[in-house]
Amino acid sequence: MPLFDSHCHLDFPVFDAQRQALMQQAKVAGISQILVPGVTADNFERVLSLRQRWPEQLTVALGLHPCFIEQHTKHCVERLADALQREADIVAVGEIGLDFRADMAAAEVQVMLLKQQLDLARQHDLPVILHVVKAHERMLSLLKRYRLAGGGVVHAYSGSIEQAREYAKLGFRLGIGGTITYPKARRQQQLAAELPLEWMLLETDAPDMPLYGFTDQPNSPLQVLRVAQQLASLRGISVDQVAEQTLANAMTLFRLH
Repeated sequence: MPLFDSHCHLDFPVFDAQRQALMQQAKVAGISQILVPGVTADNFERVLSLRQRWPEQLTVALGLHPCFIEQHTKHCVERLADALQREADIVAVGEIGLDFRADMAAAEVQVMLLKQQLDLARQHDLPVILHVVKAHERMLSLLKRYRLAGGGVVHAYSGSIEQAREYAKLGFRLGIGGTITYPKARRQQQLAAELPLEWMLLETDAPDMPLYGFTDQPNSPLQVLRVAQQLASLRGISVDQVAEQTLANAMTLFRLH
């Protein structure tokens, strides 16, 4: 059964020396689709060029990530708007969001940038890929105001079961990744075991978020199989069931055929 890695930063330089081999290995491993989300305007063309090189395997999104605020000039939103207008293959606006950790940019600066990108997603009828850290209540409040018809996915979901249900009501899926492989990640494992599989997408966030036992090396999209295996184990179902449902979820959300 094919697998869909719904979040992988394959454009990052750490993959430069191995990208070609990695794409071939992914194909052999049954990873049929990898979604690459852009994070800064200066990297948009790099992301789009990867899509052109591997059109059968890669899907792309473009966005302005909250953790790179210092790289987003005043023209970055315009550059995103231009790319969305010009490129028909972009399936989502992302990675965008809110990160309210102490060392991040001021909350209101992040909120302003997010609102501009939610406006673009609504204008183009696209789903969004959200990065949300210590900001779920603020994010939910914004999403309830915007009511995006395309919904989206909360990447690396870290909220509560109650917040997950609120996201689901708004048409959002939850990104499930390597966190669930850590023995002490009981809350994330409970979420993965109990919430409807129809709400979930598989992801790696490679080269970030390495799985348990692999923290000494960059993460890889090939690890999406291990994420699927762990999710299947937590739910007491087969890996094929996990692969089939999460693939269908991703294909539906991103309107792929």
